[in-house]
Amino acid sequence: MALNVKQEGGFNYIDEGKGEVLLLLHGLFGALSNWESVVNTFSVNHRVLIPVMPIYESPIKSASLDGLVTFIEQFVAYKSLENLTLLGNSLGGHVALIYTLHNPDNVKRLVLTGSSGLFENAMGGSFPKRGSYDYIKERVEYTFYAPATASKELVDEVFDITKDIPKCMRIVAIAKSAQRHNMAKEITKITAPTLLVWGLNDTITPPIVAHEFNKLIPNSELRFIDKCGHAPMMEHPEKFNYLLTKFMEVEQLA
Repeated sequence: MALNVKQEGGFNYIDEGKGEVLLLLHGLFGALSNWESVVNTFSVNHRVLIPVMPIYESPIKSASLDGLVTFIEQFVAYKSLENLTLLGNSLGGHVALIYTLHNPDNVKRLVLTGSSGLFENAMGGSFPKRGSYDYIKERVEYTFYAPATASKELVDEVFDITKDIPKCMRIVAIAKSAQRHNMAKEITKITAPTLLVWGLNDTITPPIVAHEFNKLIPNSELRFIDKCGHAPMMEHPEKFNYLLTKFMEVEQLA
């Protein structure tokens, strides 16, 4: 199913299916297509939404984690969304954590995969170097266990972003905001049932980070996927969707 991006109320977003709400939050370089398998699988029985976060367009003074969380709060209010299953990858996980702490009564379940918030090795240790396609290709491939997962379309998209100076300025501002905001002391207050799905070969938020999240978030469970990097929903979509389905079924019965 091709993802259909809607435009309404100043928001660009995907809204597929009906039923219980599953809200997906993408990462710093996260294309909506990263979630295609999740949308196709869960929109059969759920309402799946993905707001496009204004990472590249927001005013530079708003280019921060707080700015993104405010944007998500505005989107949720605009669409009158309640009782969320909130799922975030990488930077999207960081935003999901803060949203959950700010709005605990509106998050039924929390799912994190390769989330920042404790430690993140951004782009494999260095930030995007403008103008070098080979460098960007190498860094995008570094995201995955199997480099072939980084399609030419994905590499081209990231390369185009890094060629744009204003976009790069916003990316750097948001990345620095995330690095400054360590959530170790805050996430102990999260009460929502939480699923942590991690690539066992994640080099950006390594497995030790997943164990730390599991230790600090009281009602959390951790599942690893072998031969998998920083984006399990892309690299092993069937395994990821299976783990998410089981988690939601168990919590539905609880």
